[in-house]
Amino acid sequence: MVPSKSPHAYVDGPPSQVPGFASLHRMTNLLLAETMPPTGQVLVLGAGGGLELKAFADFAPGWSFDGVDPSAEMLEIARATLGSQGNRVKLHNGYIDAAPRGPFDAATCLLTFHFVPRDQRLETLRQIHQRLRSGAPFVVAHISIAAGEPDRSTWLKRHVAFGSTDAVDPARVEQSAATMASKLMILSPEEDEALLREAGFRDVSLFYAAYSFRGWIGYAA
Repeated sequence: MVPSKSPHAYVDGPPSQVPGFASLHRMTNLLLAETMPPTGQVLVLGAGGGLELKAFADFAPGWSFDGVDPSAEMLEIARATLGSQGNRVKLHNGYIDAAPRGPFDAATCLLTFHFVPRDQRLETLRQIHQRLRSGAPFVVAHISIAAGEPDRSTWLKRHVAFGSTDAVDPARVEQSAATMASKLMILSPEEDEALLREAGFRDVSLFYAAYSFRGWIGYAA
């Protein structure tokens, strides 16, 4: 997703822009719960806004969380979103190096990894892996589509059209898709999976695919 005009608009956007948004949260919860202890600790990278933190906290009352995000304003919105669940969450302003060392029982990065520059992807994944106990799950989902044209442009235009609240204007769709292509770091699914494995994750499996989005689960070796 291209960053919205304001943090509040960004928080409001994903439920309508991401196919199966609520289901993505539920699937993530179920995947984490397969191996998480009842009082497990979860690292959430890209936690600004607090939407997934709230979904995770509501699902599992015994889990605790460390959320990391580079936007202090988004973290303030996360605090408001969490409400009474906020006492189970520690928020950290920064990137992965601002996260505690762990070890965590699980980690997630939902709908934000396409903002990470290509040359920082592998190191970010390695830093996440280093903070997980052996066997801990990592769930990641973001825009990931074929590298070649015209497939890439076609899927980005479909992505924009899905999130449009008004009648679909082909010219606006074309322009928005071009903006996404220029501003986001979009890799192919094959590249994304290869980076996960290179960072040390095993048993990497695709569990979510919706238009331009893909989601994987892998486990710390």
